[in-house]
Amino acid sequence: MFDNDNPGYEVSRLQDPTTAQLVEVVDRSERANIDMQVATAHQYPRNLSRCIDNSIVLATMDMETAQSCGYALPRGGKPITGPSVHLAKIIAQQYGNLRAEARVVNVTATQVVSRGTAWDLENNYAVAFEVRRSILNSKGGRFSEDMITVTGNAANAIAFRNAIFTLVPKGITDKVYKAAQRAITGDLSDEEKLIKRRASAIKYFNDMYGVTEDEVIKLCGKHTINQIQANEIALLLGITQSLKDGDTTIEEVMAPIRNSKEAKSNKLNDIASKAVKGATKQAESAPESQSAKTAPENVDMETGEVKEDGIFSAPNPEI
Repeated sequence: MFDNDNPGYEVSRLQDPTTAQLVEVVDRSERANIDMQVATAHQYPRNLSRCIDNSIVLATMDMETAQSCGYALPRGGKPITGPSVHLAKIIAQQYGNLRAEARVVNVTATQVVSRGTAWDLENNYAVAFEVRRSILNSKGGRFSEDMITVTGNAANAIAFRNAIFTLVPKGITDKVYKAAQRAITGDLSDEEKLIKRRASAIKYFNDMYGVTEDEVIKLCGKHTINQIQANEIALLLGITQSLKDGDTTIEEVMAPIRNSKEAKSNKLNDIASKAVKGATKQAESAPESQSAKTAPENVDMETGEVKEDGIFSAPNPEI
């Protein structure tokens, strides 16, 4: 084809690139980007001591941050605890020289599937985790689109957390996690401080979720309130964080306790006790029978005679 504006020049139209060619270009660009990151990681290796120190400082900078670093979820009738996704983000940032991401890879009729990946550029070690979360409600109906998005975000958080804590050595995670746990329980060196902290935790559950003191004791796996110590207080705070993050609900947390045989038996006893008290109160407030009523002052209780003007007369004047 000739160019009319520029005589003597021939313009050739090239074919549009195929999908395979476009992928190859993108792949080369991505590979060059990764190679640059690997080279930078080898040039500036991580300092593990600095990673631990910086992570602890960030995790314990205030009570809210420290509390967000742990979680507690009910599993098999008792709660399990561990470091949360918030702590994973702090450690991943300070660990450095890694690539990490989490994204929803599939949404089925009943589940949302998320995949979390983490790649240590310095050691050339990569891991990947898939997490599945149900998108069906208690009646078997499918969630709305908004709720599916929320569930996908929750699955992404779990997948990201699992990938990071598999990649980062456990020794680093444990040190930072324990520091955060000590920060949220506070100074419980004497009995007075422990009692005050324990009362505050129990009151929070009662005010926010209607959980009784007896239920809190059972939730901690204990039999008396005095058995709730620093570890149990940390457990309650972890459950609180899981409720805030939407990882669980108060119904799921309390189900093993409220659905137990003992709880059902106690509930029936309470119902029966209230019924007895109600019947007793009703009987006490009911009007007395005519025979039990106090006779008027002008009637002789023994003879039945009626007193008129100070003189007793027979009940029937004809008698």
